[in-house]
Amino acid sequence: MSDDKPQLIFGIHAVELALKAGEQVAEIWLQKDAQNKRLLNLLKLAEQSRLPLSRVSLQDLDRLVNDRHQGVVARIRGVQLKTEKDLKKQLVNWQNPLILVLDCIEDPRNLGACLRSADAAGVTAVVFSKDKSASITAVTHKTAAGAVEHLEIFQVTNLVRAIEAIKQAGVWVYGTALDETSQSIYQTDLSGPVAIVMGNEGKGLRHLVKQSCDHLIDLPMAGAVQSLNVAVATGVTLFEVVRQRSLHADTH
Repeated sequence: MSDDKPQLIFGIHAVELALKAGEQVAEIWLQKDAQNKRLLNLLKLAEQSRLPLSRVSLQDLDRLVNDRHQGVVARIRGVQLKTEKDLKKQLVNWQNPLILVLDCIEDPRNLGACLRSADAAGVTAVVFSKDKSASITAVTHKTAAGAVEHLEIFQVTNLVRAIEAIKQAGVWVYGTALDETSQSIYQTDLSGPVAIVMGNEGKGLRHLVKQSCDHLIDLPMAGAVQSLNVAVATGVTLFEVVRQRSLHADTH
C-alpha cells in the first residue's frame, strides 16, 4: 500500500535523513540568505542529489508550512505502508520478533516519537490502525527523525484481526494498561517473541483490543502521576524488552 500524494517534510534533520535514505524527495526549498552551517551543509547535499532546488525567502517557507522549518522544506512522495495481508505473509518469516502495535494514537508527534523509539529498539515491525489514528504527516516525519524510512510499518483496517494473526504466528501479545489483572513489566518475561500494544493518549486500549491481548502489563509509578505520555511509555517498555533479551542472550 502506498500513498502517491506528495507531502511536505521540514527541518534540517528530517530533510537530510530523507535525502540520505534515498527516499522519493521530489523537490526542495531552502532559505536563500541562510548562514547556518548545518543548512549550508544540507545545501551541498541537496545540490549533489541534483533534485529541483529553489532558494526562497523565509516568508515563502513560512507560507509552505505553519511550523518550525529551520529554513528548509522538501516535497516527498507518501511513505510506503504495508497492509494486513502483507503482515500475515511476513509473520511466518520472523524469528523472535518484537512488534509494536499502536491502538489509536491520535497525535502525529506522539506517533513520530513512538516510531523513533521503535527504530532505536530494533523492532521487527510497527502495526497501527487506519481509523481513529494519526497518519504519517510532515510533523510525524520530523519527530521520528528519519525512523519512518527504516521501519516496516503496517496500516491495518482491523487491529483486533491483526492481533489475532500475530498470536496465531506464535507471538505473545502484551497490552499496556492500568488494570486489576495487569502485571508489572519488570516481573514479566518478555525475552521471547512478543508484541507490545500501546493505547490511545487519553482512553488507553479499546475494550476489544484489550480483550484480544494474551496478558496486560503496566509500568509501576512511584510518584503522584499514574501514567506516562504514550511516547515515553513506549520507549520505556520497548527498551525493557531489549534489556531482557540481552540478559537472556548472555545466559545462553
